[in-house]
Amino acid sequence: MPIDPTTALGAELPGQEFSWTPSDVQTYHLGLGAGRDWTDPAELAYLDDRAPRVLPTFATVAPGVRNTGAPRVSMPGVEIDLAKVVHAHQEVVVHRQIPAAGRARSSGRIAEIWDKGSAAVVVQEHTVTDTEGRALWTTRSSIFAKGEGGFGGDRGPSATIETPSRSADFEVLVPTMPQQALLYRMCGDRNPLHSDPAFARAAGFPAPILHGLCTYGIACKTATDTFLEGDTTRVGGFRARFAGVLFPGETLRVRGWQNGGSDLTLSVTAVERDDAPVLADASLTALV
Repeated sequence: MPIDPTTALGAELPGQEFSWTPSDVQTYHLGLGAGRDWTDPAELAYLDDRAPRVLPTFATVAPGVRNTGAPRVSMPGVEIDLAKVVHAHQEVVVHRQIPAAGRARSSGRIAEIWDKGSAAVVVQEHTVTDTEGRALWTTRSSIFAKGEGGFGGDRGPSATIETPSRSADFEVLVPTMPQQALLYRMCGDRNPLHSDPAFARAAGFPAPILHGLCTYGIACKTATDTFLEGDTTRVGGFRARFAGVLFPGETLRVRGWQNGGSDLTLSVTAVERDDAPVLADASLTALV
């Protein structure tokens, strides 16, 4: 049985020590499309050689930014074929400003396992601390594994974040490049789903799709630039559910609604496919 919930639920994941440099941060931002306007000082601030702004979603790639092998879905009690897996949701909570260069340690656990009947959802939680033991960020993410449900577990929550019925406070169109996935994979995510046409077809897609975490980062950057004037230090957290795919070269429509406080609700859709949902239940928490 690929999933043994008795073994998996609550299991600790191997700790990891890792480091990153300004070049790693620059590569991540380039993978999101930063620098499209190569003379805009606000864009160039993401690409400074010594002290680039650090978008908090960099936390999603920092531990594996130098990986060159395809990922494996192998955890205590969980062994799943990579072709059956898609990213389901991602959340980052920032505890202190992420420096442009650093060394840290990650510890994690399998926090939840949900049985959706025809599929399973595995939720991981990781906390990252700096060399002095201070918490830098916490990530919480889930994978959706087709064909791995039916083991009699809890179905999990079904709550959603509703977008307001009023007009959005902002709307931004963000084009992606045809080679966007090939560039973003330099951040350490070498899943062939995003680069190998044959693998993508075997997984049920007509062509390689853009990394969900790339779309996630683009949405956070767009909201930060529009809502917070590019001040990455004011982003306290960002979360989203992956509701659909984006093919490299398509255009994202990012709409945002301020909730009267420090939260921003987002809608992210694919323009060329009649605004098909790409991210749902997306929100940014801003620090006052």
